[in-house]
Amino acid sequence: MASYETLLLERRGRVALITINRPQKMNALNIQTRAEGAAALEELREDEEVRVVVITGAGEKAFIAGADIAEFEGRTAITQRDVMTGRSLFTAVDGFPKPVIAMINGYCLGGGCELALSCDLRIASETAKFGQPEINLGIIPGGGGTQRLTRLVGEGKAMELILTGDIVDAKTAHSLGLVNMVVPAADLEGKTMEIANRIAEKSPVALRMAKEAVKLASRSTLDEGLRREIDLFALCFSSEDKDEGVRAFLEKRKPEFKGR
Repeated sequence: MASYETLLLERRGRVALITINRPQKMNALNIQTRAEGAAALEELREDEEVRVVVITGAGEKAFIAGADIAEFEGRTAITQRDVMTGRSLFTAVDGFPKPVIAMINGYCLGGGCELALSCDLRIASETAKFGQPEINLGIIPGGGGTQRLTRLVGEGKAMELILTGDIVDAKTAHSLGLVNMVVPAADLEGKTMEIANRIAEKSPVALRMAKEAVKLASRSTLDEGLRREIDLFALCFSSEDKDEGVRAFLEKRKPEFKGR
């Protein structure tokens, strides 16, 4: 695997771990980090051995505390738009064909919350904190927060969090549906890797089809989604993994999926 300056990339069997590594800046996302994150995902997209990706932040204080605000000073509207419409880490995560899990170990604010929202699953430490506090800087979320948060928790709660800039604890985030699971801090990595490895045992073909189908549910009409679901379901029947899964079921054994 390639080496990066602002993140760590390691493979643990079929699971790859991306760690945003700027603890002195609470893992804030700057231009370089976003570019390196997108590059790492491109690398992992082509790695057939990797079936699941986990994203976390270095240290215990922060998953990602937000964007690197120091980069905002002096930027014009045109410059900022150019930055935001370039290569997007949030879009790269959202569109990644393999499952992506956010392992949230502290402050998950602003761009950090938006990155977590881009992931497929979010597992949080009891000490994690969540929010979209951009309003306190005289700006709004710009990495998908107004759109993905609303789809996840509903318009009313999304409006409340974005307009007030309030920060909520992990228990509240779980009750809102913002995170899938909350675990003790000491168990966060173990539980996350357990789930990641369980998913990694499934057919990579079926995982890709399932992810596409579920994401389409909030981005299309019901009729469009149902039609696409049928297409994706039928495509699974062209895979060797489907044949292996059916044989294993009939033979009462564990399937060995190859991703073909």
